[in-house]
Amino acid sequence: MKMEELNYYYNKFKFGEDIFHQLMQKRVRDILLVSTFYDAFIFEQDGRLSEQIFGEYRQLNLSTAPRITSVPTGAEALEKLKENSYDLVITMMRIGEIGPFDLAKEIKQLHPDLTVLLLLNVASDYLIWENHEEERQYIDDVFLWNGDTKLFLAMVKNVEDNINVEYDTSHGLVRVILLVEDSVHYYSMFLPSLYSVIMKQTQKLIEEEVSDINKHLRMRVRPKVLLAHDYEQAVQLYEKYKEYILCVISDVRYRVEGKIDPEAGIKLIRHVMAKNRDLPMILQSSEDENEAIAQELNVHFLNKNSKHLFKDLREYMVFSLGFGNFIFRNPQGEIIDEASNIAEFEEKILKIPVESLEFHSKFNHFSNWLIAHGEIQIAKKIRPMKIEDFESRDELRQFLYHIFRTVRIEKNRGKIINFDAVSLSEMNQIIRLTGGSLGGKGRGLAFLNALLCTMDYEKKFENTSISLPSTAIIGTNEFDQFIERNNILESIQGKSDEEIDKLFIEGQLSEILVKRLEIYLDAVKYPIAVRSSSLLEDSQAQPLAGVYRTFMLPNNHRDKMHRLRQLMDAIKLVFASVYLSDARNFLDSLNFKAEEEKMAVIIQETVGCLNGDKYYYPHISGVAQSYNFYPTSHMQHADGIANIALGLGKSVVEGKLNYRFCPRYPDLDMLPPEEMMRNSQKEFYALNLANNDFDLLGGEEITLSKLTLKDAEKHGTIRYLASVWDYENFRLTDNLQERGLKVLTFSSILKYNYFPLAKIVEELLEIGEIALGIPVEIEFAVNLDDKKSLTHKPTFYILQIRPLSVSTDAYQIETDKLDKSELLMYTEHGMGNGIIEDLRDVIYLDPNTFDKTMTQEMQTEIEKFNNKMAKEGKHYILIGPGRWGSRDKFLGIPVRWPQINRAKVILETGLRDFIVEASQGTHFFHNLVAMNVGYFTIPYVSQTDFVDLDWLLNQPHCEKGEYFVHIEFDHPLVVKMDGRTGTAVIHK
Repeated sequence: MKMEELNYYYNKFKFGEDIFHQLMQKRVRDILLVSTFYDAFIFEQDGRLSEQIFGEYRQLNLSTAPRITSVPTGAEALEKLKENSYDLVITMMRIGEIGPFDLAKEIKQLHPDLTVLLLLNVASDYLIWENHEEERQYIDDVFLWNGDTKLFLAMVKNVEDNINVEYDTSHGLVRVILLVEDSVHYYSMFLPSLYSVIMKQTQKLIEEEVSDINKHLRMRVRPKVLLAHDYEQAVQLYEKYKEYILCVISDVRYRVEGKIDPEAGIKLIRHVMAKNRDLPMILQSSEDENEAIAQELNVHFLNKNSKHLFKDLREYMVFSLGFGNFIFRNPQGEIIDEASNIAEFEEKILKIPVESLEFHSKFNHFSNWLIAHGEIQIAKKIRPMKIEDFESRDELRQFLYHIFRTVRIEKNRGKIINFDAVSLSEMNQIIRLTGGSLGGKGRGLAFLNALLCTMDYEKKFENTSISLPSTAIIGTNEFDQFIERNNILESIQGKSDEEIDKLFIEGQLSEILVKRLEIYLDAVKYPIAVRSSSLLEDSQAQPLAGVYRTFMLPNNHRDKMHRLRQLMDAIKLVFASVYLSDARNFLDSLNFKAEEEKMAVIIQETVGCLNGDKYYYPHISGVAQSYNFYPTSHMQHADGIANIALGLGKSVVEGKLNYRFCPRYPDLDMLPPEEMMRNSQKEFYALNLANNDFDLLGGEEITLSKLTLKDAEKHGTIRYLASVWDYENFRLTDNLQERGLKVLTFSSILKYNYFPLAKIVEELLEIGEIALGIPVEIEFAVNLDDKKSLTHKPTFYILQIRPLSVSTDAYQIETDKLDKSELLMYTEHGMGNGIIEDLRDVIYLDPNTFDKTMTQEMQTEIEKFNNKMAKEGKHYILIGPGRWGSRDKFLGIPVRWPQINRAKVILETGLRDFIVEASQGTHFFHNLVAMNVGYFTIPYVSQTDFVDLDWLLNQPHCEKGEYFVHIEFDHPLVVKMDGRTGTAVIHK
């Protein structure tokens, strides 16, 4: 994928469909008003014109109101036009020696495309207009001032409609209302009312919108109004825009071929009916006898003399054009029910009587309502359909339900939407439960989801779904209010982690959040994950990974209030994790204070399926990085790396046994078969749905169970994941019918492409790296049989994306000039870049004391050494066997990052019978990268890499523990790292 292609999709997301940001390009921003001092005074003082116009714009949430410049004479107007640029000229009749007609002529000669309107303030002046037939060709239209500033708004909007209509209809399918009227007095009164109805409908749709991006789009796609004054102009406009006409509103008596025709409107209606009988039309007249003609033509009639004219207009537009709520009626016109938005429509369409369904279908009310809601393409598809096209009324009902549901889901797909109960369980959208920042994790997730939805990325893979789990986010405002409301900062002073947790549990969340969480739990009945999303977490500035908490909740207790308490406890404990000792130590090492950190919370559907009668887990969880710090064979750094495991992702991010592959070369084994068998995953995590009554103070694992491959085999979940170890031939076979030990190799997925995991991961990493501008890491999960999906297709879920700090300016080590006898260490499996010249301290684990059953004791001891180094303000080189930071105590010392955060270089060494792969893909590893720690691995058997332990063991030490030894040298040990090749050395 190229940068230009990604930029195209980003713009498409930012502006909606990429055509929409080009709509309404031409706006009236500067108006030149030519009027006498008296008229200008009356406008400003009596009508308070500028203030009123600004008020109208603000009330309707329109863009910036136009500026009005007033001049008293035509001569001064021409001077102003030489000095400045204007979008519209409005002239009064009496403006000095250069009258309005001469002024308009001169303006058109200088600026042919500049619109000039004549505004009469006395009805009798219309005779002057009538008598200047030749000269009036230079004036675009004439209006009569009636003291209502809404006329100015209507004039401006009508000018904008005229100059944008051609482009906006052809490119944005914008609808058009054709108004035919020759009475300047009447249309100057009627046009503001018509625009008022249109604007209020648009305003209503904006209020309905739960996505801020969609709100900005709505004003641009409102219907346009075109005003015609005679038959020929009306026919010409109809023929030009007939595909886009929403409604025709016509007077009865006006000119045909230059002469007044008492049946002009009737002729126009018949002309339109010959082309489109279903188009809504209004005949309006001050002559009562024309009502019978309108009934005969089966069109709506408006009596111009009616005291309820504008009320009648609004009712018609609501009922027949779909403006306002959808009113469900029976064939007798009686109201049965109503829906104020598309979500309510979905609910009501399943319940209304059959006769109401038939009535609205017959008169195209459903498609009209969709058009009024801006869903023109779908409306065009369903409009030609007839009741007879469906085998049963129930089929028609289900068709309409799915059409409207599709409209709603597609409109919000990929968006961050404000709290909306109907959308809570939908995929591919993020619901904001409270205001404030989304946090680092939330921001990354929202961005990638928006981009992938805009790209229709999942369409690239047949029979595969790619999705974001249903997601809701509590913004950081709630965290700020929680800390303040519950007096947290004063209360936690001197408290232990356990005491801090209890303080937070006792705290009160805001009433609005609690209410929304109740509504959330009404809609969401599946297991959920409550994840941290702090400002720093997964951000580009200082990405923290795994420092804060994640809780998995079964969410299946029969008492909803019990589920609510569990959810609130999880949220509070995620809040609390900012102030716990590990997080504080971590933030201290970044020179941040805990008080500067803010926490958002992600509540997300837990990806998985029910297996057996109580265990819930996905077929695959994984982490992938677009940059491989330790490429082997012919792989390059940029080819990326992925770690995957059966069950919940805890196995991967905590560094337990899992399977590693390169997304670009998925069929390339990274280990020999015997080693693969020995180091393959033996256990996995699942959410225990039977345990639905628990105390989260017991820790993040309180709701989880650790299962074996035997359990997974009973569940039938390793069918496409496992191979069998053939003891007789010392090889792996993919025939699961063979007897032998099951080994998770994921061969059906990676080698035989049962599911295109490698390709999806490779492309997502590429998209993420281009989008973020630096290498990235993603977390994901896969359900191979997704029963929750409507299609039941295998589904890839993207869980999060974070930046990965990789230095691009590599320090170069010339290996042929090295004297290896002067080196403490040499490796070609190093991570890091540059030179460190100020390290005098080495803390190493004495290989003679290592016992892999005692790694937790070693964890406690190294923490004491680390704390001492912190007090002295010193950094050190840490050397020890196995996988540092693994939560599996048999793979290495299970330290947390704060326990060794003074280490500037970490060296993992291999021992006989203790061969472990590097920690790549874990949260611990991600934090090493973020902190720019040099991280090296020395295999036990290597032709090139070494660490001179004999020399180290013979150096005098300043402190020795049961397992670790601290040496302080009188000179710095210079560390050099070549980030390009992975070569690293430590000079003695």
